[in-house]
Amino acid sequence: MTEEKKKGLSPFRKFLIAFALIVVVILGITVFNYYLRYMGKSVTDNEKYLYIKTGSSFDDVYRTIRENEIVRDSIVFLWVAQNMDYPLAVKPGKYRLEDGMSNRVLINMLKAGNQEEVSMRFRGYRQKQDFAAYVSKQIEPDSASLINLLDSTEFISKYGFNKDNVYAMFIPNTYNMYWNISGDAFFKRMYDEYQKFWTKERLGKAKAVGLDPIQVSTLAAIVDAEALHDKEMPTIAGLYLNRLRKGIKLQADPTVIYANNDFTIRRVLNRHLTKDSPYNTYVYKGLPPGPIMMPSINAIDAVLNYETHNYIYMCAKEDFSGYHNFAVTVAEHQANARRFQQALNERNIKR
Repeated sequence: MTEEKKKGLSPFRKFLIAFALIVVVILGITVFNYYLRYMGKSVTDNEKYLYIKTGSSFDDVYRTIRENEIVRDSIVFLWVAQNMDYPLAVKPGKYRLEDGMSNRVLINMLKAGNQEEVSMRFRGYRQKQDFAAYVSKQIEPDSASLINLLDSTEFISKYGFNKDNVYAMFIPNTYNMYWNISGDAFFKRMYDEYQKFWTKERLGKAKAVGLDPIQVSTLAAIVDAEALHDKEMPTIAGLYLNRLRKGIKLQADPTVIYANNDFTIRRVLNRHLTKDSPYNTYVYKGLPPGPIMMPSINAIDAVLNYETHNYIYMCAKEDFSGYHNFAVTVAEHQANARRFQQALNERNIKR
């Protein structure tokens, strides 16, 4: 054996080995710490979504994350975000959060703007404020800003509408869009959908009926309000077209209810019929200035594909089935009306 082996490792070599081991341990701890900060579970289950408003700064985003306890350690999140240059890449939107999501995955999602689409479905709204309130719960613009656009003659005239008939532009359906869409862009999207809906075939049918698309929607709104059952819509549409062509007042009860702005009315009375409003078709001939509600696609197509008949009158059936009795003569209609009024009286329905 050599002399060095007999004596064992020198103190200096022992020091080098110990030092190397310490460095390896420190590096291991550091790497593990970095891994936990970047890849460890971070996002809590406190919130389902993170909403970042248009124009938000990183400080705004960080405040939201901290105050809503979206991550387990906001200081670590801040450190990782800064190291990943996220403060320079903030993008607005609605971002889905998953319990246990890592800081790296979360920040990459936010930096890329990989937000979740909003699926918006609407139909049957009667008043602008109700529609605006619903939409504002689905996208970023608030209801006040949406109402301002709906009531802006300068804005909606760009699309060929006015404040009375703008409802005709909204075709009830399901639409996917991003949460941070602006009010202007939302209306542009709805107009694009409106143009897609009014195909050459539908435009041809409207022309054959003698109405333009806005007038079709205006009549369809009345048909929709009258018909509890969709299969009756073409019959009802044909009845109102008969009245229009004969110059007879439409005398549609839903327009009276709309004119009185009282949607609790179940029984239209004489005092309701005298309301002076362009929407009251018992007072004014022809179609109202615009739709009294947002008509469904079925109602629009019912007008375009109306049933040909000679009916001039209709009255709800006395069995409260939601169907109607139709009549050609006044005498037939009066008999139908008496039966329905008697049924209302028997059920003590006074208004």
